[in-house]
Amino acid sequence: MSEQQTEQAERSVGAFTLADPVTTAPPAGQPVPEPDETWDLPGGFAHVYYGEGNHGIARPVVMADGFSLGPSDLSWLHAHLDQGAFPLLTELRRRGRDAVLIGYDERSASLLDNAQTATAAIHRTLAERLGGTSLMVGGFSMGGLVTRYALARMEAQRMDHQTGVYFSYDTPHRGAYIPVGLQAFSHFIPVPNDFARQMDSPAARQMLWRHYDPKTGESGIAPERTAFLQELAKVGNWPRIPRLLALANGRGDGTGIAVPPGETVLTVDRVYPGTAFSAQAQGKDVTVAELKRRFPAAEKTITTSGFPELDGAPGGTLRSYGILADALKKAGAQVDPRHPEVSFVPTVSAVSIRDLDQQKDLYANVYDLPPDEADVDDFVCSSDTTAHTTVTAELATWLLDRLPD
Repeated sequence: MSEQQTEQAERSVGAFTLADPVTTAPPAGQPVPEPDETWDLPGGFAHVYYGEGNHGIARPVVMADGFSLGPSDLSWLHAHLDQGAFPLLTELRRRGRDAVLIGYDERSASLLDNAQTATAAIHRTLAERLGGTSLMVGGFSMGGLVTRYALARMEAQRMDHQTGVYFSYDTPHRGAYIPVGLQAFSHFIPVPNDFARQMDSPAARQMLWRHYDPKTGESGIAPERTAFLQELAKVGNWPRIPRLLALANGRGDGTGIAVPPGETVLTVDRVYPGTAFSAQAQGKDVTVAELKRRFPAAEKTITTSGFPELDGAPGGTLRSYGILADALKKAGAQVDPRHPEVSFVPTVSAVSIRDLDQQKDLYANVYDLPPDEADVDDFVCSSDTTAHTTVTAELATWLLDRLPD
């Protein structure tokens, strides 16, 4: 590879995002049906699918999209929820439930802004509902936080949301985790790029447990996260009227992922030669990435202090290193992705029972903890570790069994 080719390859690497399964291309399967209604909403839109035998919205289930860069694609969301291991939307509709899918004009915008879209969708649902069946309202990944805040704010403002059940599906209530080395690498790419925009977006800053600041080179709690948590607290943190449910793609028994702390997880040659990433380990000044590039020449060591062993924590997984490896390989690099998948939404965060700061909490067996420690009324964890927001028969049937009357 010539120097010119190498420079072009380095510049092209950032043309991707760390998309979760909700926002990736839908699996091959049946075509997505046309919605029965489409709504334009402030800051977004919605697709409505009537339940079997319904001629309008009679028994609604309102579901919000997750995080990525750019506008929602509700056809992709529909495919993810219905064409995987379990056809959630088909089963909802078979039971006479109407599915209302909420999308945003910009998925990486502030959660507070996208909560306005969710609030408008709830109002529209109530206005069009036939009869008096209570709503089920929730979302997948970020969508669970968006709807949590929307419902809590509606209650604080004395708005009657008429929601009987709230649910979150692998939602980062206590924070999500993207390895700091990966966050830093997005800004090491020598040109503006989608990866960096995603990592530095308002929603990422609000949701990430620790955020890498490209200006200071430090990792900490982003000011936007602090402000968001303060806004949540102002409206009571959670809605109090509906029953609160949480689903986790990670295991609940404290069993993590086979990613040994400190072990090399990805090495790169040819493009960004000598760059390597290591799994997060405990300790002070722990090296998590050695970043190297040729054009312009630069080297940077990324370290953390006081972090628990996050990469291997129990939780819903994301191909965080695998997605980067794919992009590097496409650019012509030689890569060795030894651990493509790591924890993304730790189980204790998804069921909102412990924070992520301490090793003992991060790896806690949630079934052994007092139930009243959880912020939700009931939760379920996957028997086996599954990818973030994967719709499995185990989790989906648990949710379907708790639909409001």
